[in-house]
Amino acid sequence: MLTDARVTSVPELTDLLERGGPPTEIQLGGTLEAVPALTLPPGWALTGLPEAALVFADGAGLTLTRDNRVARLRLETAPDAAAITADTGRDDCGTLELDDVTTVGRVAIIAEGALRTGHVQVHALHVEAADARERLPRPAGYGVAVLQGAFTLYNLQDDAGSLITADLTRISAGAPDAPVRGSGVFVSGTDGGGRVEAARLHTGAVHSDGGIAPGTADRISGGVFVVRATVREVLNNGPVTTYGPNDMVLDLWGTADVWTATAPITSHGPSGIGFVNFGTIGRLRVTAPVETFGTGARGFNLYDGTIDIIEFDRITTHGDAAVGVQIDRPFGSLTVFNGLCTHGGTGETLVKGKIERLPATALSLLPGADGGSVRVNGGAAAHGEGVPVVQVLGTVKDLAVTGGVQA
Repeated sequence: MLTDARVTSVPELTDLLERGGPPTEIQLGGTLEAVPALTLPPGWALTGLPEAALVFADGAGLTLTRDNRVARLRLETAPDAAAITADTGRDDCGTLELDDVTTVGRVAIIAEGALRTGHVQVHALHVEAADARERLPRPAGYGVAVLQGAFTLYNLQDDAGSLITADLTRISAGAPDAPVRGSGVFVSGTDGGGRVEAARLHTGAVHSDGGIAPGTADRISGGVFVVRATVREVLNNGPVTTYGPNDMVLDLWGTADVWTATAPITSHGPSGIGFVNFGTIGRLRVTAPVETFGTGARGFNLYDGTIDIIEFDRITTHGDAAVGVQIDRPFGSLTVFNGLCTHGGTGETLVKGKIERLPATALSLLPGADGGSVRVNGGAAAHGEGVPVVQVLGTVKDLAVTGGVQA
């Protein structure tokens, strides 16, 4: 049973934390300005009364230790600083819970130093502004490195016995006129090392801009990026939109049993991709349109790993080299329910860390593609001069396009 303590000033808050004592639920009233860096002792909670906020000074933020809860609270720091972090000086963080929290500044729960195990539970987190472009390290693979995110859950331990579990729901970031910088939502373990296993990763609206210079070949970011982690259920319940070069909208390097997107998936930058897969998915189901704008901005790529069932509402791309669907790995079945359309010719795009020239083909099955069935309903069209609508260099047992093929 927690002891209750209500505070309405910075001195009251810092004095209470310095005195310590039995686990306490701090109830914060009002907005506190120029707050120094704070550490919440093990077992303590910090909750806000209506319109409560902590405005930190000099890029400071809140550090969680073990079995902490933060709820109904706004925390503000510099966008490139961390509004919430985890203490890396202890080996187990217990359960860290965020419930109805808004931040200006990153939320970064990173297992490094002594921290090896724990559980992270998030329900309703909005990162209003954040900048993760300079955060290191960046997981690397396939010729590129991935930028950390406005929300980052990252196990950096080199020991596969290290495990962070999670249940992450209603996470959102940025706004259409103010995207977060770097990736949006980033969840990762370490190749051959520390693991992250999440029961759920549910997101609301996510708007991100990696700020990567045009023409960069070795760096990417993502709106929602599951790197080296296992998630049973990914659900994008709000639109996910990226705005810069090399910004993947949805990207998987790990494992997901089911990945569902129910709102528009949109990319506005060159070499962006609506959904790119290098991992393993049981079922991918996108029930809203995927649309990309920019040279080399493809709709869907399966470049490594495999997916058993792939389902899209419709895919539309705008730009040279902006392929609609490109697959070069084994898969089960692909269905596009309401059309596949590209608007562009041949151009340059980033593929696995290299710049390549591609035509904006609507459906491209490359050598290595091996599937049971491909169904495109609602027609397939490629509006660029000399661009093939369908390219089959791999193997598919059953291929059908209904609604016409337009070149």
